[in-house]
Amino acid sequence: MTTAHAANHGRGPAASAASPLAAEPSPRLPLVRRGKVRDVYRLPPDPASGEGRLLMVASDRISAFDVVMPTPIPGKGVLLTQIAAWWFGFIRRRGICETHLLSTDLRDLTGVPGLEDPAVRAWLDGRFTICRECEVIPIECVVRGYLEGSGWKEYQQTGAVCGVPLPRGLRQCDRLPEPIFTPATKASQGHDENITFERASEIVGLETMGVLRELSLSIYNAAAAHALSRGIIIADTKFEFGVPAGDKARAGRAWSQPILIDEALTPDSSRFWPADAYQPGRAQASFDKQFLREHLERLVAAGAWDKTPPGPALPREVVEGTLARYREARDRLCA
Repeated sequence: MTTAHAANHGRGPAASAASPLAAEPSPRLPLVRRGKVRDVYRLPPDPASGEGRLLMVASDRISAFDVVMPTPIPGKGVLLTQIAAWWFGFIRRRGICETHLLSTDLRDLTGVPGLEDPAVRAWLDGRFTICRECEVIPIECVVRGYLEGSGWKEYQQTGAVCGVPLPRGLRQCDRLPEPIFTPATKASQGHDENITFERASEIVGLETMGVLRELSLSIYNAAAAHALSRGIIIADTKFEFGVPAGDKARAGRAWSQPILIDEALTPDSSRFWPADAYQPGRAQASFDKQFLREHLERLVAAGAWDKTPPGPALPREVVEGTLARYREARDRLCA
C-alpha cells in the first residue's frame, strides 16, 4: 500500500495529453499524483501535531469508460468538493466514523507557495480539500441498494453479485431486499474488478474487511435515508478507507481503525436517481455521469468512437446537461 491517497486521483491512467490540464493553475507544491480528475499535492506537516497532510484538488476534468474527456465541465470540481465535504460532515455528526477531511477553507492555505498568484487562488478556491495523509486500504467498498451496472450484469449470469446470492426473478434497477456489500479491487489500469468478501479478506485481512463492511453499510443506510427524504435514490455508491500515516507508529500495533478518505457520495462515485421517476425494469434517469455515458454510447453505436483514448470533444448541451445534474444533486442533498 502507498502512503499517498488513491481513488480517481491515485488509480488508473494519468490524465491524457488531450485533457484540459493546460488551463489549470497549480500551487508550487510537490505533486503526489495526477489522476483522471483529481490532483494531489503534499503540504507541510500540521504545525501542531506534525501529522502528514495532503492537498486534494478536484479539477473540472471528467472521465467515462476510464478515458478523460478533452472537454472540461466548468465548475464540476467545486460542486464535487461541496457535496463531498457536506457528506463528510454528515457522517461525522452521525458518529459513524472519522474522515480524512481537515479543511476546505482557503485561509488554511496561508503561506502555501504559489497562492500569491491571483489565478492560482481563484482556481483553488472551493475545489480543494486539506486532508490527513493516509495509508490506503486497496479495496473499493461498494454498497448496492438496487440492481444496476456491473451488479445487474453479474446477476443475469450467476444469480449473485460478488458471491452474494440474490432472489430469483429480479429486474434491472429493482430494489434489493437489503443493501449488500460488494467489494472490488482497486485497479491501477482499466476497470476495478468485483471480488468476493472472502477474496478481499485474503488481500487485507478478515478483521479489516469486517470493519469496512460494517462502516460502509452504516454510511450507506444513513445517507440513503437522508437522500430519499430529498427525493433522491442512492442506488449504489463506493467508499475508500485508509489509516492515518502516523497512527500505526504512534499506537505501536499492526492494526489501526480505518477512516473514510477520498470523496463520499458524489455523482462521480454514486448512482443518484430521482425518486419520483423511479420505475424498475429499465435504466433510470440520473443525477450522475450516466447522462454523459449515454451520449458516448450513442457515439459508439454510430461508429464514431471506440471507448479508447483520446475521448471525443463534448458538445455544449452535454457539458451543460452534466453540470445541471451535478448542481441539482448538490442543491437537493446539501440544503
